[in-house]
Amino acid sequence: MAKYKISGIWKDANNVITDYAFHTEGETTISRAIKKSKAQAIALLEIYGNSAVTWLWDYSNAKWKVGETVQVVNGSNGKYLRSNPDNKLTDNLEHLIDFDWIAP
Repeated sequence: MAKYKISGIWKDANNVITDYAFHTEGETTISRAIKKSKAQAIALLEIYGNSAVTWLWDYSNAKWKVGETVQVVNGSNGKYLRSNPDNKLTDNLEHLIDFDWIAP
């Protein structure tokens, strides 16, 4: 059973999320970001007991904060990750940090 935080995303030329920045949460630590492909992210979260939340940079207070639960859902084009659909743009996966320009 593992807990993860997702702090950022990578997109392709069609603006579709292809990869995620995963951090493993320990009892008192959180790992550095590890780039996981969409398939790897889905596989991790389909393991019974594993969970993930969005992890947001709070610019006003200069610290990280926990966002929403992330889950695997089935769509018309296959499985994908989605945060709670609560209509809050600031904690959705699409709104996370765009790592394309930071780390290819």
